[in-house]
Amino acid sequence: MSNTVTAAPPSAVGNTRWTRLIPIAMIVYIISFMDRTNIAYAFSGLGHDFHITKAEQGTAGGIFFVGYVLLQIPGGWLAEHWSAKKFVAIMICFWGLMALACGLVQNFEQLLIARFFLGVAEGGIWPATLVLLSHWFPVQERARCYGFWIANLAVSSIITQPLSGFIISHSDWRTLFYVEGALPFIIALPLWLIFIKDRPRLAPWCGTAEREYIERSIAQDLAHEPAPGPFMDIFRTAIIWRLVLVYFLVQVGFYGLNMWMPTLIKSLTHAGYGAVGLIAALPYITAAIFLVGNGWLADRRRSYGFHVFLPMTLAAVSLILSVLIGDSFLVLSIVFLCLAMGGALSYDGPFWAAASRTLPVALVAGAMGLINALGNLGGYLGPFLGGYLQDVTHSFTATAFLFAGSLFLAGLIMLTVRIREVAPNVAVAAHMPGE
Repeated sequence: MSNTVTAAPPSAVGNTRWTRLIPIAMIVYIISFMDRTNIAYAFSGLGHDFHITKAEQGTAGGIFFVGYVLLQIPGGWLAEHWSAKKFVAIMICFWGLMALACGLVQNFEQLLIARFFLGVAEGGIWPATLVLLSHWFPVQERARCYGFWIANLAVSSIITQPLSGFIISHSDWRTLFYVEGALPFIIALPLWLIFIKDRPRLAPWCGTAEREYIERSIAQDLAHEPAPGPFMDIFRTAIIWRLVLVYFLVQVGFYGLNMWMPTLIKSLTHAGYGAVGLIAALPYITAAIFLVGNGWLADRRRSYGFHVFLPMTLAAVSLILSVLIGDSFLVLSIVFLCLAMGGALSYDGPFWAAASRTLPVALVAGAMGLINALGNLGGYLGPFLGGYLQDVTHSFTATAFLFAGSLFLAGLIMLTVRIREVAPNVAVAAHMPGE
């Protein structure tokens, strides 16, 4: 019987891991991303009520990412050695409280504190969920699994933009934080506690054949997995720092554009926030399509570095064109803005695929954690510098050139990363100091 289970194709043993885990993980992270980025619709009200500049508004948006770094590695470790389900449940409660606290703040300093700790809470959820999924999906299924899950970034923004615009147009920024801050408790936490299990053997809804397939497949994966290399080797491997720089520059451009997009659209259209929210969903619909298409082309052509460079170039050129022609050709400007966000987000799959094929095998897990942790600090710099340039120039043009330049530079650097079919082991990497 066991031979039959092992030989059977994945679809023949059951798909409850796809129908039970992936949708819940996506819903939780969709709400998480919503509470991370909804401050973009609060900038105007915060500026008025707290008398803060656009640079300070950008700081309030970006300070999230300073806190976000802190639990990246501990979150993954606790999920692996304790319980991903319990850890994420605690973080959902913590993040929900901090999201609600953003609506209670009475001054700019309190807002910074609430946003910082919101970042701390959300920072542990990403690595913990990756660990959870690794317990349920064998290596041969993980690219598809992660692809579905990563799509939540675009889906979340498609929902967040019109919802946040609607709330702001009918109320104020405090109501925005209250309504969307309640969603972790109303939706995310109950679904997570009811449907999520740490491992197949703990899930009564996972059939015997599917459970045996998962456990046997993952056991085989682990048997061929090299032992982790010395932790300090991560910091001594040059290619890792190049990938950190690429990811950092991408986040400067992506989160800068993400946080300031409602402001840009409002300045272009002179519409109310309800209409702005509906228009702002269009770039993320484009991004969702580009995410799938670019990932498919990268896998088909196995040119992962180029399929990071290509969307970065598209994003950079399109963003500049969108801003430059905005006053004369509004519809075309919005089209270019859609292409800009499509490029700025569709790099994701090819980038991580390239990293997994470039990094020394024994360092992949730790290196990816470092890349994600340090690279996300760009999410602080982008919104801050974007606001600062608007304060100084009183227009969005310089801000657009900053974001575009950051994205294009990331693409250029990615072209210098040599992708291997089989990543080298630590011993080989140690003899390649120039990489």
